[in-house]
Amino acid sequence: MRKFLTSILEKGLERLKKTDNKKEILCNKETDAQVSCLEISSTFPEEICAVVDTTQEKQSKEFSHKGIQKSPARDIMNLMDSPFLALSKKRKEPIIYESKDGTCKTIISAHSKHYLASIYDWDIIIFVAGKIQKIINNMSDIPPRTITIPRHEILKALHKHNVNTQQRELENSLHRLKRTAIDTTICNEDGRYKSDFGFIDSWDYTERKDRKEIRITLSQWLYDLICIKGALLKVDNAYFEITSGLKKFLYRTARKCVGYQDSLEFSIKTLYKKSGSESSFRLFKSKLKGIVMQDDLPEYSITWSTKGNLPSVIFRKRQKINTLENVVEEFEHSRKKEQSSL
Repeated sequence: MRKFLTSILEKGLERLKKTDNKKEILCNKETDAQVSCLEISSTFPEEICAVVDTTQEKQSKEFSHKGIQKSPARDIMNLMDSPFLALSKKRKEPIIYESKDGTCKTIISAHSKHYLASIYDWDIIIFVAGKIQKIINNMSDIPPRTITIPRHEILKALHKHNVNTQQRELENSLHRLKRTAIDTTICNEDGRYKSDFGFIDSWDYTERKDRKEIRITLSQWLYDLICIKGALLKVDNAYFEITSGLKKFLYRTARKCVGYQDSLEFSIKTLYKKSGSESSFRLFKSKLKGIVMQDDLPEYSITWSTKGNLPSVIFRKRQKINTLENVVEEFEHSRKKEQSSL
């Protein structure tokens, strides 16, 4: 079956090369997941359409209900499994982390009378990174460090529906992202960025009669991280529905580390250190067990494993629905793997 599908995809790719006006269907991975089979039937063989046709109607309804944005949210790979963010919304104690080999060192601290930027606040950065990735993909211009976003767009993307309440929360999140100080070796090996830089340099909110906009200027350090080729990973839209800080951390860790593997195992102690949690190890372990029992992370299942006296958790990929995007993505990965082995 795999060889059959591969041969079909190769034929489809050959046709795409000959038809410029249809090339975007395959090359632009940011294409809306709601693209119908009718739009691709003249380019791809009927067999490919059959793979995805059975799920299109169902997904279309789901996407419409959840309001998925056309430019998928993106997270910064280098920061996804390191403790740069508080797991709670009211942490003031600094986060201090050093990797086992000593190559990664990080100190995250809050300005006086302010809380650390939390993993909840990070949703804004994920949204902005998605916007920048879209500009990079379109190759229309060098992405700006300052992004202006309509207020309703960012609130909708972050699944925030009570405008008045969420407006205040959004502003508080932006305050924390600006006032959290970072001292790290990540993307800063030569020390060109000093320890008083934050995630964003500035932000402002403009409200006119016909327009309500939020303007965010990223710090140079964060902007440079986002613009590194291949630095961003697509985030499942369901991530924004997660209300637990620890669950958000576990999803981000799985999203970065599992990659194209079927599964990956982490010791509880390793996860505890990577999370930067201010809870005791005993409480962290208890919360983690509860999350394992719920097993409701987007994209990944999580199970508990005990080998001797070293408890661990195993992340496994959940089975993907065969959308056209998933089929093509898997095919491209397979081709790259074959080429690298030659």
